[in-house]
Amino acid sequence: MKAEVPEMVRAERRQYYDQINRFSMTPLWEVLGRLVPRQPTPAITPVLWKYADVREHVMQAGRLISAEEAERRVLILENPGLRGNSSVTQTLYAGLQLIMPGEVAPAHRHTQSALRLVLDGEGAYTAVDGERTTMRRGDFIITPAWTWHDHGNLGQEPVVWLDGLDIPLARFFDTGFAEPGVAHSQGVTRPEGDAMARYGSNMVPVDFHQQASAPTKVFVYPFAQTRSALKTIALGDIDAHHGYKQRFVNPATGASPMPTMGAFIQLLPAGFESLPYRSTDATVYVCLEGEGEALVGDQLLKFQENDVFVLPSWYTLQLRAGRETILFSYSDRPVQQAIGFWREERLQAHQQA
Repeated sequence: MKAEVPEMVRAERRQYYDQINRFSMTPLWEVLGRLVPRQPTPAITPVLWKYADVREHVMQAGRLISAEEAERRVLILENPGLRGNSSVTQTLYAGLQLIMPGEVAPAHRHTQSALRLVLDGEGAYTAVDGERTTMRRGDFIITPAWTWHDHGNLGQEPVVWLDGLDIPLARFFDTGFAEPGVAHSQGVTRPEGDAMARYGSNMVPVDFHQQASAPTKVFVYPFAQTRSALKTIALGDIDAHHGYKQRFVNPATGASPMPTMGAFIQLLPAGFESLPYRSTDATVYVCLEGEGEALVGDQLLKFQENDVFVLPSWYTLQLRAGRETILFSYSDRPVQQAIGFWREERLQAHQQA
């Protein structure tokens, strides 16, 4: 317990702080507890976006502005604790992107890494460095840093996907660069599936070598394959904290597909209830199949298909599945692990605080 400081001393200190403020200095002892906390004290809050509630607003954007005019027609999902910062967590961005039939979101490239998770509609494609991939619901698609990419919709219905980027992280380092393409759409230089055949079929070109920190050359992870893998491993023992959870990897290195963002997929059997778990990487979750509840700290979030919710750093998470459920998630875990910051804790039910 700190001793009571006399008012005369406090007044003298305030005068001193005013003096040093003119030299752009401030006393560490006044802010030390905030700078070096006993445990994480995130500004972000748990939040749930119900897709059924926001879908019409996404579609309305398609009536108000064209993909060409907007360049990227996206509604940003802003965390309530960080409004105005275009951030879903301290280091990550999330948004719902819409492309209408016949439209093209023009080609560009940037230093920020991006992932796409297809939620709604059929007929669209993403092109990355001269190769197109058809976008199907649940597909996890990557546009690595500084790769040319554009999107188009050759189908008959609107297509919506979740964008996840490391924009806040790039902004923190002041390392953002961008360049528009010369043409709206890239020329197709490789057939669809070429990258998967070269780098994702338990083979790589004979002279190909890649550092673990480099992004994957495989830029699409089809949901049909992912779902099949989950169903197969679900015949084995279950993890009491995660259900059946896998992390996506660069097949050439075993590292994260992108150096700044990790991506995960998990299957929760019907009626499964996880033990509480927490980690330092604030995480964005998307329900691809099923429905359930997420107890985030002391806040209960009830989710269904296509809903998005956020788990802040060091909040306990307990998942409850109604019917069989598949959750996709992404976080900045690779960065935290690379610099030695990442920490996790598997709790028992009686340990919850």
